[in-house]
Amino acid sequence: MAKNLNKNLHSAKTNKKDEFYTQLADIENELKHYKDHFRGKTVFCNCDDPRVSNFFHYFSHRFESLGLKKLIATCYKNQDVDLFSTHESEKAVMLVYEGDKNGDRVPSAEEIGVTPLQGDGDFRSAESIALLKEADIVVTNPPFSLFREYVAQLMEYDKKFLIVGSMNAITYKEIFTLIKENKLWLGYGFAAGNAYFKTPHEKEFATGVYNPETGLVKFRNVHWFTNLDHSKRHEDLDLYKTYTPEEYPKYDNYDAIEVSKTKEIPADYAGAMGVPITFLDKYNPDQFEIVGMSASAGYNAEIVGLPFLGEKDARPLLNGKNTYARVFIKNKKLQGGEAGAQSQEP
Repeated sequence: MAKNLNKNLHSAKTNKKDEFYTQLADIENELKHYKDHFRGKTVFCNCDDPRVSNFFHYFSHRFESLGLKKLIATCYKNQDVDLFSTHESEKAVMLVYEGDKNGDRVPSAEEIGVTPLQGDGDFRSAESIALLKEADIVVTNPPFSLFREYVAQLMEYDKKFLIVGSMNAITYKEIFTLIKENKLWLGYGFAAGNAYFKTPHEKEFATGVYNPETGLVKFRNVHWFTNLDHSKRHEDLDLYKTYTPEEYPKYDNYDAIEVSKTKEIPADYAGAMGVPITFLDKYNPDQFEIVGMSASAGYNAEIVGLPFLGEKDARPLLNGKNTYARVFIKNKKLQGGEAGAQSQEP
């Protein structure tokens, strides 16, 4: 089933059918961890049809409790199937909400400014960029197929953000570099690791992925990406295992040991360790250093972060067999420590 989920998500991305509408419950579950970040801030949802967006619904109905300054949302005029809204006959619009005016603390049509955009509402358009410059925090579910470009724009304009993306994005050179430099990290994630989206392309998903009763498509391979600090990323991972050469063999082509499960990271090993990409969901920058990552057969010293000791295949190999993508890490608390030095003795 996991293989089918990844295949379907990859297929959707390849075909640029990126219309996945985030559920309100998922937004509520994630956003509750960041409330202190929003006071006095302007929030921009620039990948939503604001008339049906659950992001706009969330922020407009919690405008006063969050202490927001302003809420802006824009949608893309769907001239083709590349981006967001399916309202092909309508213009791209901008909605602006600046808080309750009549005292009922419920957003109403009279309190929300609706303005047709001159352009198509693409997040790369001059109109959208002008709004981005005005905003403090961007919160949305951007198109998966444009994730690299979307994040690059956020970094260019030095914006805080909380966005939904495919976990596959971690292996993109541009995204991983930001993670390594602690400029981007994972949020809390979806309940039980499952995300459920509304999409007009539900018929293209296999049975068991699309539920006709709920009208939702299920994905496990998505997460929240952010540069807003939160308490989870400062929780130490509880380490209880002891290093032995037998249980933690070294790779054929890297001076690092294989740790096949995050929970089995040895507590006393100071050298480089290869861990699954899912480690990043538990990554605490106070506890671990990210050295690099190997996710492809081609060697890139800047990304991998370790000298390549092999001949051709740069993926981490054990007895000639590929172990899949690995993030290379070191335990910061053992650097230069006696326990770590001892642990690496043959």
